[in-house]
Amino acid sequence: MAAHLDLEEQEQLDDLKHFWKQYGNLITWLLIVVLGAFAAWNGWQYWQRSQAAQASVLYDEVERAAGAGDTTRVEQAVHDIQDKFGRTAYAAQAGLLAGKALAEKGKPDAAKAALQWVAEHGSDDAYQALARLRLAGLLVESKSYDDALKQLSSGIPAQFQALAADRRGDIYNLQGKKDQARAEYIKAWQGLGNDAEYRGLVAVKLTALGVDTSTLKAAPEGAKS
Repeated sequence: MAAHLDLEEQEQLDDLKHFWKQYGNLITWLLIVVLGAFAAWNGWQYWQRSQAAQASVLYDEVERAAGAGDTTRVEQAVHDIQDKFGRTAYAAQAGLLAGKALAEKGKPDAAKAALQWVAEHGSDDAYQALARLRLAGLLVESKSYDDALKQLSSGIPAQFQALAADRRGDIYNLQGKKDQARAEYIKAWQGLGNDAEYRGLVAVKLTALGVDTSTLKAAPEGAKS
């Protein structure tokens, strides 16, 4: 009986050797690929966490500098975070914060530069849209109306289209182009929901241009973008 088992075990061992000889290299390479991919994924996750952690420190620096009204520190910190951690959400948030702080401190050119970076390199469409809207506002203040309109002509996601239309209406109104201003304000009014407080302000602008909003119809659901 023992001899029979030994023979059977020998046959199984021979089969295993034959199998490994035929497929061993393939299995080895597959294991290398799988383990390598797993290690790379873990490394990527660690790198992203590390980047976010370091970026958050610089964002805090931008926030502190903005709170203290130190525009030099704001500019330096936002440059550092955008240069070193530009792919993170913190970089876009820092640019938006810096744009606001620098504009309030009478440094419109620096504010525009911070917002332009977010508009072009922001990690999310929403951040880019907010930057474009704010940048357009600064350009309007300097009477650069055509440049402001360019900022609002593309790269605006559906959820920001109504605000962009309102801003375009302001620009056309300042240029004396009343018909175009009315058309944009109507788009804004129709795009904003009934419960949006901002809709009331748009209604005031329309009334000033001779439009009775009670006669307007809300845009179809699919046409609000």
